[in-house]
Amino acid sequence: MKKIGLPVLIILMSVLYIFFIPSEPSGVKMLFKLIPMWLIITYAYLQIPTTDRKRHQIFILIGLFFCMLGDGLLSMFIIGLSAFLIGHLFYTASFLSRWRFSKARFAIIIPLALYGLYMGRELIQALVRDGKENLIIPVMIYLVVISFMALTAMMTGHLWAIIGSLLFVVSDSILSWNMFISDVTYSGPLIMTTYYAAQFLLAYSLRKQLQIAPPTSISG
Repeated sequence: MKKIGLPVLIILMSVLYIFFIPSEPSGVKMLFKLIPMWLIITYAYLQIPTTDRKRHQIFILIGLFFCMLGDGLLSMFIIGLSAFLIGHLFYTASFLSRWRFSKARFAIIIPLALYGLYMGRELIQALVRDGKENLIIPVMIYLVVISFMALTAMMTGHLWAIIGSLLFVVSDSILSWNMFISDVTYSGPLIMTTYYAAQFLLAYSLRKQLQIAPPTSISG
């Protein structure tokens, strides 16, 4: 029951924030935005054995913490973006420590590169159009880092880490498109649903190391 209770609470608090908490007062809205992340960090911590902590588990936990900071600081865009970037660097460090090369999985670099080129072009054009050229470099750095994070997650071969990282890319893509390029219908629920799901799956990956295929079957 305890194993089920915390994930259910995470879902309930996420749904409460996304669909029921009003935008004003902003302080209350922010509090309820952070509660699911606090619960996810707690859940991740409880997955790590106290007697046998692995480096990759600690990196995921630190990454979750910095992303939680990014949530709270995103109104100060560069500071919030920097916190998320640091979080992704810790996720990447965790995935690199579990890197298992496979030609089949490494092929994801092609769609990731195409995604990065397309999003980069659209974002640069939008930032220039709106006179926000000062944001081009930090936004492009973030785009490269999150794309590389997704690649390294794929190379671990662990299903939940892979799905979590790809959902993070989806969430941030909707966010950046809605913020800089053009309005996205139902952007708020789409961004936060994919975001909370991504973070939970990254936390869950510490507990259930499910591989997408046996190492020998798709190794390069």
